[in-house]
Amino acid sequence: MSTTTPAAEPRLTSLSHGGGCGCKIAPGVLSEILRNQGGLPVPPELLVGIETADDAAVYRLNDEQALIATTDFFMPIVDDPHDFGRIAATNAISDVYAMGGKPILALAIVGMPVNVLSTATIGRILAGGQSVCQAAGIPIAGGHTIDSVEPIYGLVALGLVHPDRVRRNAGAQPGDRLVLGKPLGVGVLSAAFKKEQLDAAGYARMIDTTTRLNTPGPALAALPGVHALTDVTGFGIAGHGLEMARGANCQVLLDWARVPVLEGVRELVAAGCVTGASGRNWQGYGAEVASTLSDAERALLTDPQTSGGLLVSCAPGSVEEVLALFRAHGFAQAAEIGEVQAWAGGPRLVVR
Repeated sequence: MSTTTPAAEPRLTSLSHGGGCGCKIAPGVLSEILRNQGGLPVPPELLVGIETADDAAVYRLNDEQALIATTDFFMPIVDDPHDFGRIAATNAISDVYAMGGKPILALAIVGMPVNVLSTATIGRILAGGQSVCQAAGIPIAGGHTIDSVEPIYGLVALGLVHPDRVRRNAGAQPGDRLVLGKPLGVGVLSAAFKKEQLDAAGYARMIDTTTRLNTPGPALAALPGVHALTDVTGFGIAGHGLEMARGANCQVLLDWARVPVLEGVRELVAAGCVTGASGRNWQGYGAEVASTLSDAERALLTDPQTSGGLLVSCAPGSVEEVLALFRAHGFAQAAEIGEVQAWAGGPRLVVR
């Protein structure tokens, strides 16, 4: 486990009431907040807006280019400042990949308790974010900073995509197969970390998955058989699967035995390492889910993922090509996890 935070400063995670994508407002509350939003004029160039809770906005620039715009930020999920910066930046850039695009630049969002954290610690958070942007081949071209009670870091990420290759979360079709790029369990690992119950191997697994850029996105979008893309983040595999189902007016079926889970996570769930966000997620959308999972497995179904994997809806004949693409980019645990069916009413998500 990382122990590089200076002894004179508090643990980063002790300064935040929640960490990573577990900070998200609960889906039920968010739905109520956004219920009466909208009403502004929508230009025809806006290819993707807020209507299907997609990963980013997309604006057509011309016949060959569309601009992807997204933002993501949160409080610390780990105590090492550099790791926190890396995780937050990876998570923010993921939304560009999830739309099928290539990132072009980022702006930093920085809120820090400057009377609590040293400038050296804050500098290391920013350096962690910069290292990920460098790996993605983009500059941090600006940003904004404030003095905040809790540490907050993230990015505005911009990207480009051909208008014909935009892949929305709403494009799934009946008969499609579902492929997940990363295993689940980040929320459980982060809960264990905060309780000081995560060993060095578990911490290493958490950092490896949360700092792995979802680089297959543009290549996946170029496949004719790929109909929909999204990334699995704070609402868990169930929440983002539901967004896909609602947007396409379909039903999503998950084959739970095939869903990959990070090593050691189920044992940590048994030891009580579950996030509060997991329960809030279930309260927000559980009525739309049919499942006979145990409470422990349901905690994984709703587990908030920080910098989670891409969820792909593709034609059956494209599954092997999709899996090969993931593996070529280093995603060895990518797996086919379910299918899309026509919806005849009732639950939008079925876990079998």
